[in-house]
Amino acid sequence: MNVLVTGGSGFLGSRVAARYPDCRTPSHYGLDYGLDLCDPSLTAYYFRRTRPELVIHCAGEVGGIGANRRRPGRFWYANLQMGLNVLEQCRMHDCRLVMVGTVCSYPASPPRPFQPADLWEGYPEASNAAYGLAKRALVDGAQAYRAQYGLDVVTVIPANLYGPGQDDDPHDSHVVPALIRKMSDPLAEQVRLWGDGSATRDFLHVDDAADAIVAAADRYHSPIPLNLGTGVETSIRQLANLIAELVRYPVEIVWDPGCPGGQRRRVLDVSRARDLVGWTAATPLRDGLERMLPKGNLVKHAAAKSPPA
Repeated sequence: MNVLVTGGSGFLGSRVAARYPDCRTPSHYGLDYGLDLCDPSLTAYYFRRTRPELVIHCAGEVGGIGANRRRPGRFWYANLQMGLNVLEQCRMHDCRLVMVGTVCSYPASPPRPFQPADLWEGYPEASNAAYGLAKRALVDGAQAYRAQYGLDVVTVIPANLYGPGQDDDPHDSHVVPALIRKMSDPLAEQVRLWGDGSATRDFLHVDDAADAIVAAADRYHSPIPLNLGTGVETSIRQLANLIAELVRYPVEIVWDPGCPGGQRRRVLDVSRARDLVGWTAATPLRDGLERMLPKGNLVKHAAAKSPPA
């Protein structure tokens, strides 16, 4: 089968592409960073070149709370436009499509754990609403294309992803790489964190997510979005304390309740993935975090904190 993974050089897309030895990504055509999926003409050209039978749409513009607050218009436009172009090309080429959505599409305060039926029950949390609404519109689009054109399309909704290679830019990154970056600084004695630490997340390792997406591409055919997560609710305070424990050197954590902490609580119901796809997350949070620590991290920290002889 000719498989196309959009965003194939990205954090999630590269893991998905690695599970298809013969798949096509932009890098096969020298377009790794030159292909603009927001451009309908370029997207059409790319589909003509690759002629896919299965498309897994992982491409997106994403970031943490800070990035979402600074660039809501861009996040709304880019993610919606990319999805629209990919959806239309899949219709024109009659190929199966797996759309990767986002947990940010859920309303700000749905019942926990989040069920797919909750998606349309309210407005997303304000700090990432533009991004979440763009992705939620694509869920509607996928269902409309399925109803009118018979397009074989499904949507998966991953929880908060983390793992090795995730962007740790101090201005744009998500919470896990941001905390590891701050706490892995051998000169840091204090770190300031947004919120009060009580917000919760469902943290899913990127390799588990890639396995789930491949399983869904093979075995899931329902119009109902498929949640992908651990079903475990972890507070940001618990996460910060765990990372501090793993890096093993004294660091004071200072919480700033005046800064936004994002959605108050977040955990997914993952029973459909278990029952219909046969997938469950395999990576405990502690193990996944340990894989993200820089090699030699503990030795460098010990040396940096040791008093001079």
